[in-house]
Amino acid sequence: MTEDIYKKILMKELIPALGCTEPIAIALAAAKAREVLGGMPDSVVISCSGNIVKNVKGVTVPNSGGMKGITAAAVLGICGGDPGKGLQVLEGITDEDRLEARRLLRDKDVRIVLVEDEENLYLAVRLENGDGSSMVEIKYDHTRFYSIEKDGKKLYECDAVNGASEDTDKSCLSLKSIIEYADSVDLMENWDLVEVLDRQINLNSAIADEGLSRRYGAEVGRTIMESGDPKDPRTRSKARAAAGSDARMGGSSLPVVINSGSGNQGMTVSIPVIEFARSMEVPMDKLYRALIVSNLMAIHQKKYIGKLSAFCGVVSASAAAGSGVGYLMDYDYKTISSIVTNTIATTGGMVCDGAKPSCASKIAMALDNMIMAINMSREGRTFHQGEGLVGSDVEETVRNIGRMARQGMKNTDTEILNIMIEN
Repeated sequence: MTEDIYKKILMKELIPALGCTEPIAIALAAAKAREVLGGMPDSVVISCSGNIVKNVKGVTVPNSGGMKGITAAAVLGICGGDPGKGLQVLEGITDEDRLEARRLLRDKDVRIVLVEDEENLYLAVRLENGDGSSMVEIKYDHTRFYSIEKDGKKLYECDAVNGASEDTDKSCLSLKSIIEYADSVDLMENWDLVEVLDRQINLNSAIADEGLSRRYGAEVGRTIMESGDPKDPRTRSKARAAAGSDARMGGSSLPVVINSGSGNQGMTVSIPVIEFARSMEVPMDKLYRALIVSNLMAIHQKKYIGKLSAFCGVVSASAAAGSGVGYLMDYDYKTISSIVTNTIATTGGMVCDGAKPSCASKIAMALDNMIMAINMSREGRTFHQGEGLVGSDVEETVRNIGRMARQGMKNTDTEILNIMIEN
């Protein structure tokens, strides 16, 4: 049944992660490689695709004591990571683990290799010592062990021909069917789904609070809240989502529920819906259904874009948040379609130049555009077919943006990476 597929997609995608997902994926692979090796390594080689390098270079690794980058994520995973915890692999890091990680960086051979002609989401960690070697690959998905080796022998290899076939089929997704599912799903019969949505509300709200209460990064969220009306849901949506990113990029140890493999996108799709729901004082049932719309609409767009590219994912996430807010306001399908179209037709050119503090300001800009899109759509104003990448309907527009992001921005992605490496 289609309803079962939608629920399965949500249950698979909406998982908690500690810190930015790319460095955490490196820590996860490294922790697993250490487990397979059975001891501390003398040599560590971390092989990464360009998009992994781009998204790890500028962020502080959580529970690291301020360490940044690929090698920091790997050695922390080796010294204290628990691979059984998935994207919360660094949750239990201790002071001794941090000291051991610094010793490993200082005394052992720890190297990074840039891998070309691979999937955008690809990394491998190879460990060696006098007793043997281990290697763990992650590919296509931040938590998918694509292959595991010990002493050159395969212990595990993904059965899928191209990896993507293991993913939940998302071909059934469309804005219209997503709204129909949100309208019809029996929440009393799907209490496990409600628990996932509650976790998203609680965890993402908590890290937004953290970002507003402490100094992280460039303090984008705090700046927006101080310069706007703190009671206005438009101000609160931008400030709190940005503050959550401030905290994540700044090394906060609080987890966030991700969407499409991204914590920044997870906050962007959820915080505005939560803030507007609280302002409107809607019942929890309505908030859950609106979050279903926003989460699934983000995932729907990303199936065309891909999890990592030169396209800034908070643009698609903000359009999805707009659909959730429109659902809260009881707008019809045509109006919600216009919100999505107006949002992605405006900021669809925002590039991803890696995970770093300015992601918070990009979230704020994308959500400011979402608010404009809502205001336009409420008055029946929308961009029309043939105007840039706008198609004949919302679905064609989503496909056009996805094609531009996945295919058209390949060279952009390469040039961004080259500039970042030079810097």
